[in-house]
Amino acid sequence: MPTLPAFRPRLLDSLQHYSRALLRQDLMAGITVGIVALPLAMAFAIASGVPPQAGIFTAVIAGLLASLLGGTRLCVTGPTGAFIVIIYGIVVKYGVANLIICTFIAGAMLVLMGLLRLGQVIKFFPMPLITGFTNGIAVLIFLTQLKDFFGLPIAQMPAGFFAVLHALRQHIADFDPLTLAISAASLLLILLWPRRLNSRLPGPFVALVLATLTVGLFHLPLATIGSKFGGIPQGLPAFHGLTLDPQHLSDLLTPAFTIALLGAIESLLCAVVADSLTGDKHDANQELIAQGIANMVVPFFGGIPATGAVARTATNIGNGGKTPVAGIVHALLLLIIILVAAPLAAYIPLAALAAILIAVALKMGDWDIRKAAQFPRQDTAILIVTFVLTVVFDLTIAVEIGLLSAAVLFIRRMAASTSVQQLRPEHAQLFERHSIAGKTVPDGCVAYRVEGALFFGAADTLERLVSQPSSVRVVILQLHRLVLLDTTGLLALSTLHQRLAEQDRTLILCGAGNEVTSMLRNARLAHEMGVGNIQPDLTTALRRAEEVLTSGVVWG
Repeated sequence: MPTLPAFRPRLLDSLQHYSRALLRQDLMAGITVGIVALPLAMAFAIASGVPPQAGIFTAVIAGLLASLLGGTRLCVTGPTGAFIVIIYGIVVKYGVANLIICTFIAGAMLVLMGLLRLGQVIKFFPMPLITGFTNGIAVLIFLTQLKDFFGLPIAQMPAGFFAVLHALRQHIADFDPLTLAISAASLLLILLWPRRLNSRLPGPFVALVLATLTVGLFHLPLATIGSKFGGIPQGLPAFHGLTLDPQHLSDLLTPAFTIALLGAIESLLCAVVADSLTGDKHDANQELIAQGIANMVVPFFGGIPATGAVARTATNIGNGGKTPVAGIVHALLLLIIILVAAPLAAYIPLAALAAILIAVALKMGDWDIRKAAQFPRQDTAILIVTFVLTVVFDLTIAVEIGLLSAAVLFIRRMAASTSVQQLRPEHAQLFERHSIAGKTVPDGCVAYRVEGALFFGAADTLERLVSQPSSVRVVILQLHRLVLLDTTGLLALSTLHQRLAEQDRTLILCGAGNEVTSMLRNARLAHEMGVGNIQPDLTTALRRAEEVLTSGVVWG
């Protein structure tokens, strides 16, 4: 019987050698992330159909608990755009009380995933599937924010793609020019805000402050948090017991599972991104347990589902955050704002929050159509199907059918890669070209071989090749025993090349078959690496390594 994972938050390891210098860096990063999180937390809550304070309370409580108990050093937790569509659908269909129950159940599921060591669940979601539903969610967020962006006279946006389109078509001619002016100006400011300033003074926060000052100073008749929600209560979030609704309990299990699954994917993706930026290694099971505990606690204080936030995590790292203390500082700053400046939130125009969310939606998706055309058609088909199902139906159906399609196509491709061939004398020569026997690997070079399939369930096996001794300048990766390569595997090879290049090291691929070579060219990876670093066999790859080591030429 498998043992339970050891419960050891990364904070404990970080505090063992903590110093005043680290505290100073964490304070600066945490304050910056808190400023970024403030408008996002309110915007995500309002878009989800709940009061703005629900988003801030979630950012405070979930952000604090995840940083205290999590399996990463620098991930920042809070409400995210990925949950908006799911939460809004639950609120419209079952009400806020059942959303709270749903969040608690999802948290329990996340804890169970961690205890069952399912932290590697993200490996079984191919990149086209994740890109498909991420882009779909971005489109839905964009559509639902057009009401407040244009100031349309719609009491409440309906749930469902076609219902939203119908409501927009009916009322688009009744837009408010003043609201549109404020929202459009806010959106342009966010999108055009210089990146060099964004690290110290985030564009969304600047847009929020300027829009609020404009509306307040000129007494513009725009919808605000005060006019719609009566402002934000000043003080600590109140504790509320959970009211179980047996009538809808069975109905809530499916959306709760969707929240848990999406929360797991988002959190672990966030951890992977943080690892890639810092060279750290997260504890996936510990992170799932921490995210689960956070989502079990926030419902008692009127919160909504939370997960790891990639943008806020990148902001944390970019501003010098070093330990989970930065995430704790971010949560405490938001708490101080609630206690001190909550009355000022009543003047925040909904148009500015809509602009912030539209900017999030635009940045959230991967809209480079040329990239999809470079990948295998089957993977592109999964991306399109998942995207359409997410937009037209819902995320649960999209993930279920997307995963089923990916599994069927994977089995088909694995079957197609199996063949029986008669042994011929020329095979001995072929084996000799790829064998290390009789060949010398030059100093400063290491050689590896991939065997089997490099697909979405095994792409992370390349991660360990990034860590090489300082003396290594060239890494050879032999592919002649690679039986399958998919889009996620291609991205893993591209990431490996980029990370080695950042260390002034060269990656050489050799021995790839005709199909794999064609995929490398179609995805422009061969161009990215340099055609000289794609070799037909180990013999020529070693010759190329000697050339790089001797002359320092890494391209061509």
